Amino acid sequence: MDPAPGAGAGAARPRGRGGYWLYLVPSLVLFLAIIVVPFLMNVATSFTRWSGVGTPTWIGLGNYTKLFKDERFWASFEHNVALIIAMAVVPTIIGLVLAAALFDYIAKRFGGRTASALRAAFYLPQVLPVAVAGVVWGWMLHPSYGAVNQIFGIEVNWLGDPDIALATVMAIMVWFQLGYPVVIFMAGLQRVDPSLYEAAEIDGASWWRRFWHITIPQIRPEIFVVLLTCTIAALKVFGPIFVLTRGGPGSATMVPSYFSYLNFFQKANVGYGSAIATVLALIIVVVTFLFLRVQEGGQERDQESDS
Repeated sequence: MDPAPGAGAGAARPRGRGGYWLYLVPSLVLFLAIIVVPFLMNVATSFTRWSGVGTPTWIGLGNYTKLFKDERFWASFEHNVALIIAMAVVPTIIGLVLAAALFDYIAKRFGGRTASALRAAFYLPQVLPVAVAGVVWGWMLHPSYGAVNQIFGIEVNWLGDPDIALATVMAIMVWFQLGYPVVIFMAGLQRVDPSLYEAAEIDGASWWRRFWHITIPQIRPEIFVVLLTCTIAALKVFGPIFVLTRGGPGSATMVPSYFSYLNFFQKANVGYGSAIATVLALIIVVVTFLFLRVQEGGQERDQESDS
C-alpha cells in the first residue's frame, strides 16, 4: 500500500525559526546590562544634583537649563564640529583618493603586494593604542625637545598655544583616522567590475575621470558607512583629547565627552556631567538617523533610475 500523500521524508514539518532567538539571548543580556541600563541610570541622574556620594537631590530640568546657557558647553561642540572635519570629512576625501590610487594604479604597476604593504602602513595608526600614539605625539611636539621643532629649527608650542592647539589635534586625528577609510574603500573596490575600468581606459579616460565617474559612484555605500562611523567617533572622541591636551590650554580643545568627564570626576558634579552625556548621546542618535535616511533616499533614487 502506497503511503498517504505528504507522508514520509517530504512530510517532515519544517523547523520554526523560534530556536534562533536563543542564540541572541547572551548578546541581548549584555546589551541590556552594559548599554541600556547604564544609559537609563545616566538619564535619571541628569535630573538630580549629586556629588557621587550620598543621596541625589531631584532638581528636574535644572541641569539642562544650566547646560544650554553654558558657553563652555557650546564652545565644546564647536570644537567637535572641527574634529568631525578632521576625523570624518578629510580622511574620507584623502582615503578615497589613496584607495583608488592603490587599487587602480599602484597594484597594476607595482603589484598587489606593494599595494597591500602601503595599505597596511596607512592602517598602522588604527592598530596603535590611543594612549601610546598620544604620548609619542606629545614627545614629538614638545616645545623644548620635540622632534618637529628640532627638525625645522623652530620654537612652537604646538599643544600649549590656544591659537593652534585645536588645529594641531585636528592634524593628528587626520593621521590617526586615515587608515580606516583606505581599508574600507579598497575592500569596496574589490566588488567593482574590472571591465568598467578597462572600458574607460580604452576610451581614453584619465585616472581622475575614472575615479570621479566609476570609483565614487560604485562605492557609495562604503562612503556612507565611513562618514557615519567616523562622525560618531568624532562626536564621542575622548582618548586623544585626554592624552594630548586634557581639553586645554584653557578650553581650546574641550569637547563634550571630556567636558562630561571633567564634571563627573574632577568637579564631582555628577548630575551635570550626566546631562552633558545624555545630550551627546541624543545628538549621536539623531545624526545616525539622518545619515541612514539620506542613505535610504540615495538607494531609492538609484533603484528608480535603474528601472
